[in-house]
Amino acid sequence: MSRVGWIRLLVIVLAVGLLEAACRLGFIDHRVIIAPSAMADALVRLLISGQVNHQMARTFGIIAIAVAIAVVLGFALGLLVHALPRVRQALEPFFATYYAVPIFIFYPIMVAIFGLSVVPILLIGVLNAIVAMVIATLNGLDRVPRVLMKTARVHHMGPLATALRLKLPAAAPHLFTGVKLAVSYGFIAVIASEFILAPAGLGRVISDAYSDFNNPRMYALMLLLLIVATVVNMALHAVDQRWAERRGIRKP
Repeated sequence: MSRVGWIRLLVIVLAVGLLEAACRLGFIDHRVIIAPSAMADALVRLLISGQVNHQMARTFGIIAIAVAIAVVLGFALGLLVHALPRVRQALEPFFATYYAVPIFIFYPIMVAIFGLSVVPILLIGVLNAIVAMVIATLNGLDRVPRVLMKTARVHHMGPLATALRLKLPAAAPHLFTGVKLAVSYGFIAVIASEFILAPAGLGRVISDAYSDFNNPRMYALMLLLLIVATVVNMALHAVDQRWAERRGIRKP
């Protein structure tokens, strides 16, 4: 582990230790926040019982599908918009202000159309993640060396072959940034959507636990989401670092 990695770990350990001490010494009321050790104990018991296995499969499955759709469609739309300069010029103000309007305002409309199913949650996840991938694709394609495009013309490569064999590898670092953002935005959107009106899912279970003042279950599931999000982001960061090292770029 690098020096930066050890510093990050130390910050996390100190933060958890301070919260544990504050809860155990009574500085924080247990009705507000329970100690991290109590959260971990409640999470282990909950996982062993299997009471939320179906909800976990549902939520993480929706997140995976939403992110996959957002990444594929975002890349395709990015390619299309990049190939049409006038269209890009018209859409860029919308891209710049896209996240200024919360996507969740469309959730009631989607529920009215599709009902209380996974479809509205999936669409919210896709809509919240796709623009980040589009923007990352545009940024990556803008930085593709011109010599590669000349090479494509010399070899009479078609648009699809040029995109897949030249543009995609050259823009990969920026595309991977888009993937990481899509994962984060998709994760947030799906969990938040389940809080609102979803009949099932981890967000719904957390909301019910909050309403029932069931702090152990609520904080246990919050800890689960925090762990999963952290592990996924660390894995993506590790892959990004490895790619950077292969390109001779050092990242912190």
